[in-house]
Amino acid sequence: MSKSIAVVGAGLVGRGWAIVFARAGHPVQLFDITEEKIAAALKAIENNLADLASHGLVTKPDEIRARITGTTDLAEALREVLWVQECVFEKLTVKSEIFEAIDKEAPAEATLASSTSTFPGSAFTAELRGRHRCLVAHPINPPYLVPLVEIVPTRWTSPDRTVSARAFMLSLQQIPIVLRCEVPGFIVNRLQVALLSEAFRLVEDEVVSAIDLDRAISDGLGLRWAFMGPFETIDLNAPGGIRDYVQRFGEPYYEIAVEQAEARRWEEPLISKVEQERRQVLPADQLQARQRWRDLFLMSIVVNKRSQTSSLLK
Repeated sequence: MSKSIAVVGAGLVGRGWAIVFARAGHPVQLFDITEEKIAAALKAIENNLADLASHGLVTKPDEIRARITGTTDLAEALREVLWVQECVFEKLTVKSEIFEAIDKEAPAEATLASSTSTFPGSAFTAELRGRHRCLVAHPINPPYLVPLVEIVPTRWTSPDRTVSARAFMLSLQQIPIVLRCEVPGFIVNRLQVALLSEAFRLVEDEVVSAIDLDRAISDGLGLRWAFMGPFETIDLNAPGGIRDYVQRFGEPYYEIAVEQAEARRWEEPLISKVEQERRQVLPADQLQARQRWRDLFLMSIVVNKRSQTSSLLK
C-alpha cells in the first residue's frame, strides 16, 4: 500500500529523497518556502530521472515524476501523510523550529524523520508532544543511488516506530542500519572523519600530495570498499580469517593508531594547499560538471553491483 509522503526542504537532499519515495510508488508532497525553489527542484528531479532511466535504473520516469508535487504551504504538505522527511538547513535552531511546526501539523500516526547528518535527534525533539514518533533517517547523498540509511532513534523514540522505519526503508529498496544509541556523526560520518583526518595529516606533513592521496582510495582501498566493508575485507585478507589477521597485524596497527591519536584542526594554510592542488586538476568552473560525472559513474557502479548480485543468486 502506498503512503503519502511529505519531504520538507527541496534542496539537494530533499530532491533525492523525493525520487526515492516516488520511485517506490508513493505520492510525494515537496515543500519549500518559495515557488522558485520548488520549480528548480522539480526540474532537477526531471533531469535526475532521465539519467537514471538512461542507465536502466528506473522505468517510466514520467510516472515517477508525476507522483511528486510541490507546495509552499506546510499544512497542505503534511495533510494525511504517514511519513515526513525533514531536509532543511543544517542548523540546530532551524531544525528545532521546523520540527515544532511539523509535530503540530502532521497526523498523529505519521513518523517524523530528520535527514540531519550532524545533530542527534534528541537535540531538537525533546520538548515535542509527539517526540515518541521522531527519529533520524540519515541518507548518503544521493539517496536514489546510494541506498544506505542510518536510522537513529532517540531515548524516547517508540521502539515500534524504529522497527517500522526500518521496514519502510527496506520497502523503498534502501539499506537501513539501526544505531543502538545516539553518537555524534552517527556511523558513516565518524568513519569519514577518521579517514579525512588522516588524509589531511598526511598532506600537511608532506608525506604525499592530495592528488596521490585520493588515488590511494579510488585505485586502492575504494575498489574493495565498493562491495565489502572493513571487517569482511580483513576477514578475507588472512588465511585464517579475522582472528588470524589481528594476530598478524594488530600490534603494528595499534602503534600507528597511537601515532594518529592527536586530533588536528583543518586550518590555513593546509586548506589552501589542498584546494590549490584540487583546482589544478579541476578548475572551479568545472565542479558542477564533475558532480554530474560522479553521479553517472555511481549509476554505472550500481548497475554492475545489481548485475553481480543477481548472477550470484541464480
